[in-house]
Amino acid sequence: MSENKDRHVTENGVEGMKFVYDFTEGNKDLKDFLGGKGANLAEMTNLGLPVPPGFTITTEACKVYLDSGEEPPALRDEVSAHLEALEKKMGKKLGQPDNPLLVSVRSGAKFSMPGMMDTVLNIGLSDKSVQGLAKQAGDDRFAWDSYRRLIQMFGKTVLGVDGELFEDALEAAKEAKKVADDTQLDAADLKKLVTKFKKIVKTEAGRDFPQDPREQMDLAIKAVFDSWNGDRAKLYRRQERIPHDLGTAVNVCSMVFGNLGPDSGTGVAFTRDPASGHQGVYGDYLQNAQGEDVVAGIRNTVPLAELENIDKKSYDQLMQIMETLENHYKDLCDIEFTIERGKLWMLQTRVGKRTAAAAFRIATQLVDQGLIDEAEALQRVTGAQLAQLMFPRFDEKAKVQQVARGIAASPGAAVGKAVFDSYTAVKWSRSGEKVILVRRETNPDDLDGMIAAEGILTSRGGKTSHAAVVARGMGKTCVCGAEELEVDTKRRRMTVPGGQVVEEGDLISIDGSSGKVYLGEVPVVPSPVVEYFEGRMHAGADDADELVEAVHRIMAFADRKRRLRVRANADNAEDALRARRFGAQGIGLCRTEHMFLGDRRELVERLILADTEAEREESLKQLLPLQKQDFVELFEAMDGLPVTVRLLDPPLHEFLPDITELSVRVALAESRQEPHENELRLLQAVHRLHEQNPMLGLRGVRLGLVIPGLFTMQVRAIAEAAAERKAAKGDPRAEVMIPLVGTVQELEIVREEADKVIAEVESATGTELKLAIGTMIELPRAALTAGQIAEAAEFFSFGTNDLTQTVWGFSRDDVEASFFTAYLEKGIFGVSPFETIDKDGVGKLVRDAAKAGRATRPDLKLGVCGEHGGDPESVHFFHEVGLDYVSCSPFRIPVARLEAGRAASQSQGSDHR
Repeated sequence: MSENKDRHVTENGVEGMKFVYDFTEGNKDLKDFLGGKGANLAEMTNLGLPVPPGFTITTEACKVYLDSGEEPPALRDEVSAHLEALEKKMGKKLGQPDNPLLVSVRSGAKFSMPGMMDTVLNIGLSDKSVQGLAKQAGDDRFAWDSYRRLIQMFGKTVLGVDGELFEDALEAAKEAKKVADDTQLDAADLKKLVTKFKKIVKTEAGRDFPQDPREQMDLAIKAVFDSWNGDRAKLYRRQERIPHDLGTAVNVCSMVFGNLGPDSGTGVAFTRDPASGHQGVYGDYLQNAQGEDVVAGIRNTVPLAELENIDKKSYDQLMQIMETLENHYKDLCDIEFTIERGKLWMLQTRVGKRTAAAAFRIATQLVDQGLIDEAEALQRVTGAQLAQLMFPRFDEKAKVQQVARGIAASPGAAVGKAVFDSYTAVKWSRSGEKVILVRRETNPDDLDGMIAAEGILTSRGGKTSHAAVVARGMGKTCVCGAEELEVDTKRRRMTVPGGQVVEEGDLISIDGSSGKVYLGEVPVVPSPVVEYFEGRMHAGADDADELVEAVHRIMAFADRKRRLRVRANADNAEDALRARRFGAQGIGLCRTEHMFLGDRRELVERLILADTEAEREESLKQLLPLQKQDFVELFEAMDGLPVTVRLLDPPLHEFLPDITELSVRVALAESRQEPHENELRLLQAVHRLHEQNPMLGLRGVRLGLVIPGLFTMQVRAIAEAAAERKAAKGDPRAEVMIPLVGTVQELEIVREEADKVIAEVESATGTELKLAIGTMIELPRAALTAGQIAEAAEFFSFGTNDLTQTVWGFSRDDVEASFFTAYLEKGIFGVSPFETIDKDGVGKLVRDAAKAGRATRPDLKLGVCGEHGGDPESVHFFHEVGLDYVSCSPFRIPVARLEAGRAASQSQGSDHR
């Protein structure tokens, strides 16, 4: 099969491709081709596990269909051949009136997309075959229940009928019978419901429900192909950064039935708790049900452990299979199974989605068990998960009003206004409101609202319901199955125990770690992981922080593996000390403009307003000791580590009052005939310095060249501070960075002046100062002429924020508010280029500049100081292009350390996201 697959990749056409494979032909490594579900069904078949026979239609067939609008010409014949083989194996034909073979048609993309694409069960049932199924099973109720499920799923999924119409008809049938559960409807009730469902299909779809079983299957296969480009699937892929061109496979599997009575059922199991990572028996089981009932959360399940009391033989076999799968996949496995009259069948397995806390715990557990090594452990966690663990949690000492407790489905502390539908969640969120989406149960149509909400609360469902699975995948706080809550979505309210009503817009708080639901806003406290990084908590201090121990170990793995060093963007000693506690190995960006604010603004105003050289020199003379003291404190905080100081970068008018505010002050003073000479001079200066596009105006190196003495004052302050620290037996490692250089001549002039000042300080103090001088690469021209600029620079630091603005022609403050949302929705961006580096454009300039710079100066030090330095995906890129360090805000340092380790060990393990 691998040879055939390789041929597919290299051929231009579709002639000769094989599009359908039996479950016996594949394996778990063929996810690109068979999709995750198909590859894993094949793997379980190879392991000899009880998998219902079936076949997989490849992702290649889907891609041909999506590209051309038609199925590949050979597909129908291949499906027919595999269906015939399946019928022969099962001893009955699809939809055979007296003994029908029934199949499911399920989607299965390379990456798990829970609930985002389509599934249809019980295909092959018709008005005739339902009678045969009833006779063969000896159970009329089961047959009619299966038929109504087919019409309901087929109508919604394939024919586009509003699913609420079927739900309403089912609710009406239960009300007429005065029962609460659909299992209490008998065969006669379900037969009437089938008639009602068929009428709904006829009215809404304009056609009869198809009675030809092959037509049912063919239409279902097309519907699965089409669902790849459904709105919710595209939204989910954007959210999870899954490529849009992968397509989905389709799995056609012989049906096994969990709705045959109390000795049958269906469930979902995890080999470890996907919420906490703890080992044990985790999952949900539902007697007399089909799989969709569990995932949809329509009926509340029982814990998987209860299966031991219900059917011990199946339970024991399931435990053995779970152990087999976890040892085989060497990871947490998510398993779907059905028991048909006491016989266990495996319907799916995959590497399970998990919470951030579970990911760290499980990775270290598997290392301890000898299943994986440190390099692979790093691939089982992500920087995004670590960032999530650093978020605050609820204060346990706060006075709270707990009103319910559900299942802790996805951890975190979420506070927001209760909303009861997806549309409102999105609308309010876009207006700046924090919301909690409250539903009886969620379904794939709720995805927009789930993304917009701070957290999700449902009154039905368990840890394997749609809400739980999707929330865990997105890192959203979620509490499921809070049965004490009466959720009324139509009246947009919920009633809590005791009768109190929570209206839409009322504040609620949910704790995804405990399952507790509170009225009002609960205060939050720092995460124990942050306390650990801050040095206020030691790994392994107590049981509550077994998580901290796992994080500690993973970070140690990363630090041993990584090549990239991680520095901080910090402008004062306090931030520098915090960054050092977080593991920073220096400062990659100290923005000196932040030292000119507050009480010092007046001195800067005098510098700007200076009419004579003497006035300017006096202003600089007063600023010098203040700057020097700032640097002394910074070098002391980072003693022994490099500190890259960027000379003044922003336009000078940013230090002056707002032009409108100043104009009003002058006008008022004139009207009152009050003295206003200073305000008038300031206003004239603001007008003089005003620029149409200040980002591209008088700033950066241009300031140093136009305003005599400004940069030399800063260099002197740096040099004198370094000399003072050396005299105090310190180890200052200062680096001087010239911003916004576009040509080597600019850098040469500033460098010559800086070298002269440094030599003067060395002579005056009798101290040898080794101050490296380099530049920021933040203009396209600088990147394109990096080989020349490297002649005068000892280091480059890529300022990717401004480089992104100048490469794209974007003004960040304007475009993010005006059209980025539209660009993301239209798929022009998968993610904002200010969040993750644009590898094809900005990234190419970084790669080429690094190569050209080192061709000129082989020992050229290379780093990045834009916020991309803390973005997980960008860190991998910077590792790949050979930078020496990344620099980011203190809070993101642990994330950058982890991702640098993951990047270095990438070749030793596969990414288990």
